[in-house]
Amino acid sequence: MNDTFNFSQYDTDIVNEICEKDEVVKFVSIAIPAFFSVVITLSLTGNVLVLVILALYENLKSLTNIFILNLAISDLIFTTGLPFWAIYHIWGWVFSDALCKIVSFVFFTGFYSSILFLTIMTIYRYLAVVHPLSGLRTLRLSTGVYVSFVLWIISIAAAVPSLLHSTLIPIPEKDGHSMGCEFQDTTWKSIGVIQQNIFFLIAFTAMAFCYIKIVRRITRTRSHTKNRAVKLVFCIVTVFFLGWVPYNVVISLRILADNLGPPFDDCEVSIQIDYAFFVCRLIAFSHCCLNPVFYAFVGVTFRRHLKTLLHRMFIRRSPVEEQQVQMQNVSRGSMY
Repeated sequence: MNDTFNFSQYDTDIVNEICEKDEVVKFVSIAIPAFFSVVITLSLTGNVLVLVILALYENLKSLTNIFILNLAISDLIFTTGLPFWAIYHIWGWVFSDALCKIVSFVFFTGFYSSILFLTIMTIYRYLAVVHPLSGLRTLRLSTGVYVSFVLWIISIAAAVPSLLHSTLIPIPEKDGHSMGCEFQDTTWKSIGVIQQNIFFLIAFTAMAFCYIKIVRRITRTRSHTKNRAVKLVFCIVTVFFLGWVPYNVVISLRILADNLGPPFDDCEVSIQIDYAFFVCRLIAFSHCCLNPVFYAFVGVTFRRHLKTLLHRMFIRRSPVEEQQVQMQNVSRGSMY
């Protein structure tokens, strides 16, 4: 059974006398490093801006800002693994076995925590809009810290198998072999696939339920912000759906292809599935640079803070203006 995040499993097919996949290897060695370079740049820029604005203009007395902070951190953690995988696709794993375990563990931790914080933010928005509770305001700080701690524990626990069972293995090629960083035991490969699909199904089910309820509630209210809110909800759900559903479908398809006969054992079909897998994964992994856009940058308050930050960076403000800005930030609220 294939590993969901097996970054070199396609290489073993290169030496297959029946189905040569040189074109797939060439495509992956060019497309993935190039695309990851863009994603890394956008993710670092967007998530660092979120952290800076939280530190300068916001407070952490609201659950929303606490979750945004953790989401930005988890996306940055996820992003730190992308340069290693980009290099992997060009030259194979050129680092040590210890670094293989560490990078895999950090990468998976960022991956799972990002999905969890995305989900908890959706649930919190649902509670605030559909079931407004007065207790949310009185327990914001303690609740946010506790929930964040639990989600990080779950993410780390889900990533532990990659730390314990990732290792260097030889990947056969036409001119010799390169080293790969992946699960060696097929049992843990299967666990990785099942685990990722469970996380996805839980997140997708929760988001779909919450946003359907939110849209129904918003459409019954008379507010000048209704259309904008509906559009925002639609964009978030659409991006999540387009990013992760095709990826998980292709993962399941590849697993089935290993255990079924025609037409999955046909070389051309196998190559097309490989192309679909890598393209869908590129789109799915771009979530780390899209989250800041949809969960922070679209907010009116955040955009105002961003303008202020850019103004301070490039235009020198008078002492009177600085004092006015400080007074405006005395009663800072959520940037959501």
